[in-house]
Amino acid sequence: MERSLITTPLTPDLIRGAIDVESTELGLLPHRLPARARAQYADPQLAMVESQPSGVRLVFRTRATAIELDTVPTKRVYVGAPPRPDGVYDLVVDGRLTGQASVTGGNVLTIDMAAGTTTQESGPLGTARFTGLPDGDKDIEIWLPHNETTELVALRTDAPVSPAPESGRKVWLHHGSSISHGTDAAHPTGTWPALAAASGGVDLVNLGLGGSALLDPFTARAMRDTPADLISVKLGINIVNADLMRLRAFGPAVHGFLDTIREGHPTTPLLLVSAILCPIHERTPGPAAPDMEAMSTGRVAFRAAGDPEEVAAGKLTLTVIREELSRIARQRAVDDPHLHYLDGRELYGDADAAELPLPDELHPDAATHRRIGERFAKLVFAEGGAFEAEPV
Repeated sequence: MERSLITTPLTPDLIRGAIDVESTELGLLPHRLPARARAQYADPQLAMVESQPSGVRLVFRTRATAIELDTVPTKRVYVGAPPRPDGVYDLVVDGRLTGQASVTGGNVLTIDMAAGTTTQESGPLGTARFTGLPDGDKDIEIWLPHNETTELVALRTDAPVSPAPESGRKVWLHHGSSISHGTDAAHPTGTWPALAAASGGVDLVNLGLGGSALLDPFTARAMRDTPADLISVKLGINIVNADLMRLRAFGPAVHGFLDTIREGHPTTPLLLVSAILCPIHERTPGPAAPDMEAMSTGRVAFRAAGDPEEVAAGKLTLTVIREELSRIARQRAVDDPHLHYLDGRELYGDADAAELPLPDELHPDAATHRRIGERFAKLVFAEGGAFEAEPV
């Protein structure tokens, strides 16, 4: 006999991995930057990606065998590109991925990369459903789509819900670019940070912000003020492909970013990571630009539009940035024994690019996310790694 569904009010104590939770007319909207930071920029790209809940999940305990979650997603449509698949909701039961669902409907954000314009149309809510769960008490995690802004509206189950107890695991706070955000990963627990966190036995707070790892002071302050046992900062690709700054500004900006984090976490293990290999930007500076020839065939791709001869005048490439990050890490480590450095090419380098090339010249695919996550776990969380070596 089917049990009737009961509605549990959605409250912030059911949400993990978010920095802030906004109350809306319909429900709750998780954010990955605090309201104070959101008031300090007018960048629609950052506004979009910080509200995409990469690493954010509903966490609760229940004996329910059926779960329904009403949401209003925001879908993205790129003019001239094939339709994007609907975002995926991952159901994790007692630590194991056991189900997936998607939500139709929702808002539609149309992005014209050639014109640099966006338009948004409102749409109806939809429902993610999970049925046939085993009876008995269990810990439930519903990982929200890493690449779809998701407004939470209602939670229904066929048994009562209670907040899950704290896991007791270390909290890993990570900041990076769209690669850390999870672009082109197949589902939310399949992003490389989520895979590394699962392997390392830690709770993830993911501040991977697509196109927006730009050394913004408000991001550093958000990290300073977020409780964490382990911290990593992955820098490089967005600085280059945004053509944001020159070498003279880059070094002091990195120091300032790390100084701010250290104000709130003076002795927390802190890992500075450079970019993975990206052949188009290794020795050619930004900006990155849409590859219109590829777009004409229905494929989203990018090219490096800078001039390598301008590197001598201070323009940044990934090669230049790695050298500077390594130098900064060595300099700071003299007074900061808890600071570590990892060359991102140890996560994805020349041999990997030959086997698993970046499909759009910037972002890894699902298989490459898995490889990067496994490599990170082995290099950083395993015995002798930066995050294993020091007790917290």
